[in-house]
Amino acid sequence: MNRKQYRRPESVLVLVYTETGEVLLLLRRTPPDFWQSVTGALEWGEDPVSAAHRELLEETGLVAGEHLIDCDLQNEFTILPAWRDRYAPEVTTNREHVFRLMYPGPRPEIRLDPAEHSAFRWLPRAEAWRLARSYTNRFAIERFVPSSSKGDDAGTSE
Repeated sequence: MNRKQYRRPESVLVLVYTETGEVLLLLRRTPPDFWQSVTGALEWGEDPVSAAHRELLEETGLVAGEHLIDCDLQNEFTILPAWRDRYAPEVTTNREHVFRLMYPGPRPEIRLDPAEHSAFRWLPRAEAWRLARSYTNRFAIERFVPSSSKGDDAGTSE
């Protein structure tokens, strides 16, 4: 069996937010109603930092440069049934490397990859935490995104 015909069971999660605590979430095309931060699998031979930069650009059009921060956090989780067929038959878990990117000024313009995502939202920290479908995504929001001085339950933006 050629392992490279399957997806590598290692990925990145890139948490994008503003200094006022607004979090960028993307709506996946499939499965339905799956909101998440920027995520994606590492390509064979690719390191996590390079994958984080690549996925950020592909999914949002954003370039982080030196502002991307490696959170020095790795999560291991069971691969959801919706994605199991992308991995080798014996692979059941994925290792996720967490990164973050904070924008100090106004929210940047987002350019979605329409093949992967159908919508995006900038949400207050608490609302983003509630909407994110992955527990590792919720943990990253809780741990790294500052509370807003205006309160976490301010209105939403699209």
